[in-house]
Amino acid sequence: MLKGNILTNDGWIHGTVRFENGRVTALEGHIADPSSNDAPYILPGFIDLHVHGGGGRDIMEGGDAADTVARQHAQHGTTSLLATTMTAPRDELMQVVAGLGEQAKRRAASGARVLGVHLEGPYINPGKLGAQPDAAAVAVRDEVLKYLELAPIRVVTIAPEISGHLDIISEMAARGVRVQLGHSLGTYDDAVNALKHGARGFTHLFNAMSPLHHRDPGMVGAALAHAEYAELIPDLLHVHPGAIRAAMRAIPRLYVVTDSTSAAGMPDGEYRLGSQHVTKCMGGVRLADGTLAGSTLTMDQALRNLVSLGIPLADVSNRLSRYPADYLGLEDRGRIARGAWADMVVLDRDFALTATYVEGESIVEYAH
Repeated sequence: MLKGNILTNDGWIHGTVRFENGRVTALEGHIADPSSNDAPYILPGFIDLHVHGGGGRDIMEGGDAADTVARQHAQHGTTSLLATTMTAPRDELMQVVAGLGEQAKRRAASGARVLGVHLEGPYINPGKLGAQPDAAAVAVRDEVLKYLELAPIRVVTIAPEISGHLDIISEMAARGVRVQLGHSLGTYDDAVNALKHGARGFTHLFNAMSPLHHRDPGMVGAALAHAEYAELIPDLLHVHPGAIRAAMRAIPRLYVVTDSTSAAGMPDGEYRLGSQHVTKCMGGVRLADGTLAGSTLTMDQALRNLVSLGIPLADVSNRLSRYPADYLGLEDRGRIARGAWADMVVLDRDFALTATYVEGESIVEYAH
């Protein structure tokens, strides 16, 4: 049982949430603005659909790396996530995905639930790698279907302008995979066409995609004009606060991701991102040439960053929990409701995380 200001689908209530056997069993209380009291905030647990690493471990290492990553992010309020791959040679990627398929069948002790895989590479444009290794490939149907057999692939990032990729987008969308456009030099028309073929989102909006120009609106312009969903990294390094505000006005269900690397939760130094070596310093992660290479962001810090921009807490919470759950079609996560998984975070009045519950299990409790 938890008591405080509880954010529900219908707004704030001041009262109690009860849970048993991993599920919410009751919500009791009355409608109340949190400003009318000094009780803590109780929000749905955070859902991060783009996680490369944390706690010094990288998803592409395989083995028990995903367990460490899941535990690290649970310490910051993430209750479920997608293990996100990097571009790599086919055999290496197949091996990693197969391991993640096994990981998704269980939950690491004191860790977030791994809902499946976000296949960020290799079906990207070699001219827009960002921090991805130079191993981009053209999607082939049989290969894509093999990945789908090995693990629950929930999200795939793809460059729609590559020949043959529209057919792959249609195939994956028909199989329930959320196809996102990213790491792309595609035009506005390429993006619009991909959306017509079943693409649903955009990967780290603004980053590693053709930008908006008023006579050449690019991928960004297509997202702002047509997308219902897109992911964005609000570490305040990847995207300017003004661009964040523009995207929030244009895209109804813009949601937050960390794109976090093995450097998340770690001191400054050298780390791994797939086959690349990256350096954490001054709050960011970069390749040797200075290119931003993922982030050190955690979801609780993402929340504080957005609140610091003047965005209401309930709106921020939706973008960290409810919208990513809706994007994946998960009706029992991302919300505090009777019958839903008891995935919850507790924040004090300064928005510091004081407790995390994953499927009813108390993962971490911080002393006030």
